[in-house]
Amino acid sequence: MSTATNVDAIAVNTIAWLAAPETTIVVPVYQRQYRWDIGGCEQLLGDIRAVSDTDDRHRHFIGSILSTGADAEDDAELVLIDGQQRITTLMLLVAALRHTVGDSDPELAAELERVLVRASDPTRTKLRPHKAWAEVFEDVVLDRADGGGDADADGRGGQDGHEPAGSRRALRDSRFDDNYAFFRSQVGADEVRRIWAGLQKLEHVAITLGPDANAQQIFESLNSTGEPLRDHELIHNYVLMGLSHAEQSEIEDEYWLPIEASTGEAIASFWRHYLVMKTGREVIVVGERGVYDAFRQEFPRLELASLREHAAEWRDYAGAYAVILDPALEPDPEISRQLAYLGTFGRGMAPLVMRAYLEYRRSEATAADLVGLLELLQSLLLRREVSGLGNDRLVARLTRAREHGHEALVRAIGRITPSDERVRVALKYSELPHAAYVLDRIARAAAEDAAGTDLGINPVTDLGIDLVLDHVFPLAPSDAWSGDGLRAWAEYTDDEQNSHRALAQTLGNLTLVEEALADRALEESYPGKRELYARSGVGITRELAGTPAWGTAAIAARTARLAEVFLRVWARPAKVVIDDDNLTPVLDAVKRRGWPRGWEREFEYVEYRGEHWEVYDVKYLFNRVFKRLWADSRESVVAFSAHRGGPIYDAQSWNGQWDQLDETHFLYMGWDSKYMLTAVQGVLEEAGFASEVFVKYSYFGAVM
Repeated sequence: MSTATNVDAIAVNTIAWLAAPETTIVVPVYQRQYRWDIGGCEQLLGDIRAVSDTDDRHRHFIGSILSTGADAEDDAELVLIDGQQRITTLMLLVAALRHTVGDSDPELAAELERVLVRASDPTRTKLRPHKAWAEVFEDVVLDRADGGGDADADGRGGQDGHEPAGSRRALRDSRFDDNYAFFRSQVGADEVRRIWAGLQKLEHVAITLGPDANAQQIFESLNSTGEPLRDHELIHNYVLMGLSHAEQSEIEDEYWLPIEASTGEAIASFWRHYLVMKTGREVIVVGERGVYDAFRQEFPRLELASLREHAAEWRDYAGAYAVILDPALEPDPEISRQLAYLGTFGRGMAPLVMRAYLEYRRSEATAADLVGLLELLQSLLLRREVSGLGNDRLVARLTRAREHGHEALVRAIGRITPSDERVRVALKYSELPHAAYVLDRIARAAAEDAAGTDLGINPVTDLGIDLVLDHVFPLAPSDAWSGDGLRAWAEYTDDEQNSHRALAQTLGNLTLVEEALADRALEESYPGKRELYARSGVGITRELAGTPAWGTAAIAARTARLAEVFLRVWARPAKVVIDDDNLTPVLDAVKRRGWPRGWEREFEYVEYRGEHWEVYDVKYLFNRVFKRLWADSRESVVAFSAHRGGPIYDAQSWNGQWDQLDETHFLYMGWDSKYMLTAVQGVLEEAGFASEVFVKYSYFGAVM
């Protein structure tokens, strides 16, 4: 058997490997900067806690670490090719532990120090980032005092929210100090030995390359081969991990396979919508394993007994999701119709509909309750689209409102549903969205008005007759087209032509007509169309035959008539407090990674419990909210900080940005944007004020 000559790979204990006197590591210049954010540190710390609590046989595998020998000047050093982010984060955690117990437990501190510093020179760290930020890293790991000052009173730490001139924190791209501060805040002196025990159970494969190995080719092979696991596959593995073969087969056959059968190719969307419903929070999927991470956070431990209970719930909701995907599966014709209607707008409201449908199937709600909700959601979505408003990031806030009962949900829907006045104006001048759906429902309502009763079906569209959308004034009229049979289109002035074109896609100029009639009407002027419209079975189309000429006045008049039907079909809830469709609830604010360009002007302002705050960025918002709650609801801040491990501390225990709350309490300001917004949301929920706080995004925030 032949052996590899240029690659040496061996499974090692990570901490023992780092603590070995001969281990010194250099990060080459071409490596990217250190980028792990607090979320990654939080997950790593959770994994270490979990493995620490297991028996001695258990280990936690952190992957492979790829390195090669340094140049001839220092052949004892390893040049790190892959693994910088993990090794750096572990070093920061060990440094935080070392500094926490430096005075109270010198023996343990010495063990920790062996991981951090070189045996030959205790003033140098074992991991040496390249020179652009090596000093910053060593300042943190060796606990050297820095040149940065305390935060200003507004929490910005310098003029216009930037770091003070000359401070090493001007290297804001580095995450060393903030992640170190996170570990310091999360691990108290009484837990250091527990975390140290968990760290000593970490293992990795150390891959060392010989001088003739192609480092780039090996790096690409380790990181680019194979299809990465998708969120639902990660969830599947997480659910079954640690079970016996018999237990895995039970969960797979009784629960997981039915979930897959119900959701099919939409299984990833199902899990995202389920988690939005469960948590009342948006689940971010772009650029992150957002769905899987949210699942792990919601279900941190899955023992077999609790797993069966949860899996039965997942299976039930997957069955409800199947009906959302295919409304024809629902036997009640009106519910099936309303589900299909709602499907016009996509599946964005699935988190609400899943729960409502399951309550109906369990006889916890009536068919009328379900239909009423489906109608309200259609009204909300359509009115917002007509008014030019987006429908993204609405469902989480409605899901939260639903937890407080049906009336709270109705109020929440009403609050973000545009008013009748606004919709009338939009219908008059704006392109009609989902025109075939809108006209079909208007035709049904008009037919019922004429019959004086609820017909149960649309006498035309529900009978399988093929209808198509027709523009009474055509989008591209020929020069010979005429609206009155007297003047040809070529004779219209430029202003007349422009005004006609501006209204061509509005409600008043659109109708539904049988396909055969539409084909004949294609090249006709309006007088010829009138004769064809008179033969239509669609009432709102047949009525057009009574209009002698077609122009902007006729379009406006028809829009006004149909708009009244529109406002009845897609009614706004009567219980409306205020229309805040330009404000975003703070719980739905977008969490940004790091400090993206433009963060200083992310918000236009903030509404805090009826107060208008000129707050433009999350850092200032974080500072102001905690200071305000320190005055108004101190017990909530204390409870939140105790649970979260910060950001309030009774001493400035490490270097960084601090703001003083009183003589014995300090607010640490050195977090990243994502952590700060998460803390703002959490402390406001703790205080019970979250529903009364809104952010207004600026132009910068909208495009970030």
